[in-house]
Amino acid sequence: MTRLTAKAGLLAAVLAILSGCEAPAPRGPVPVPPARPDAPSAGLAAPQVPTRSQESYELERYYRRVQQDFLARGLLRTETDSPDTPFAAHNLVTNFVRIALYDEYVSRAGQLVAEQTESQLSRWERPVRIKLVFGATIPEDQRARDRLALEAYVRQLSRATGHPITMTQGSNANFHVLMLHENERRQYGPWLRQLVPSIERSTINAIENMPRETFCLAFALSSTDNPAYHRAVAVIRGEHPDLLRLSCLHEEVAQGLGLPNDSPLARPSIFNDDEEFALLTRHDELLLRILYDRRLRVGMTADTARPIVKVIASELMGGES
Repeated sequence: MTRLTAKAGLLAAVLAILSGCEAPAPRGPVPVPPARPDAPSAGLAAPQVPTRSQESYELERYYRRVQQDFLARGLLRTETDSPDTPFAAHNLVTNFVRIALYDEYVSRAGQLVAEQTESQLSRWERPVRIKLVFGATIPEDQRARDRLALEAYVRQLSRATGHPITMTQGSNANFHVLMLHENERRQYGPWLRQLVPSIERSTINAIENMPRETFCLAFALSSTDNPAYHRAVAVIRGEHPDLLRLSCLHEEVAQGLGLPNDSPLARPSIFNDDEEFALLTRHDELLLRILYDRRLRVGMTADTARPIVKVIASELMGGES
C-alpha cells in the first residue's frame, strides 16, 4: 500500500498578486559549478542535471513572494506553543483520528485524486534511517543549512515518538528526503522506480508533474499483508526559500512516519493546510507520541483505536478532557 501526502499552500489569496510581479528570468539555462549529486543508494545513479532551467529560476522568485505574503499575514509561525492556541485531550483525539486514520489521496485510473478516505493505523515498526539527497544543482550553502536542520529535526522526532530514528549516509536508508530543483525532479521517475520497484505509476506522475501549488509531498509504503511502513520518500522543491523549505521538511517527514492526512480543525499544527504554523508544534509531538504508543497496533481502524487514543490523550494532558 502506498500512502501519499502533499503540502499545498493556501495560494488563492495571493495568486493575483504574484501573477504579474515577477522579475525577468535568466535567458536559458544558467550554468552552475559542476557538482556530483549525492548517491541515493548503492548501485543507483541519480540523473545528472548540470544546469538549472529557466522555469526553476522563475519558481524560485515565485515561492519567495509566496513566503513574503504568508509572513505578512502572520502565517508560517515558528513557535511550538502559544497561549492563543489552547487545546485539550478531546482535541488531540479528534485530530489524531482524522490525521492518522484517514488518507488524503486515492488512486484512480493511474491518477492520484484528492479524497478523504478512512484507512488504518500505519507506522514504522523497524528503525527509521533517513538520508538527505540533493540534486546536483543545489548550492553547497543550502545543502549545509538543510543537513543541520534535518539532523536537529530527526533528534526531535526520535524523542517525540520514542522510536529509533536516525540520519544515515549509507545504502541502508529506508526514508529518502530528496531536495530537487524543477528540472531534476521531472527526470527522477526512473530512479524512483529502481529505489522502489513497487511504486505506482500514479505516484511517479504526481512527483514528476507536481503543480506549482504543491510545495512538497511524501509517500510511505507498506505491504498488503502488513500495514507497517518499510520505506518512504519525501520530495521537496529546492526553489523554496529557507523557511518554506524547512516547513516542508517538518511536515513531510512527520507525515511519512504515519500521520498522512491534514485537518482544518488541527491547531496549533502543521497538519493543516492553512500554513499558520511552519514547524512541528507541541500538539503535533503529542500526536506522534500517541501514534507510537505500544497500546496501539498497526492495522487498527478508527473505531478500534479511538477508545485507546482517548486514554492516552488524557494521560498526556494530565487528566484533562
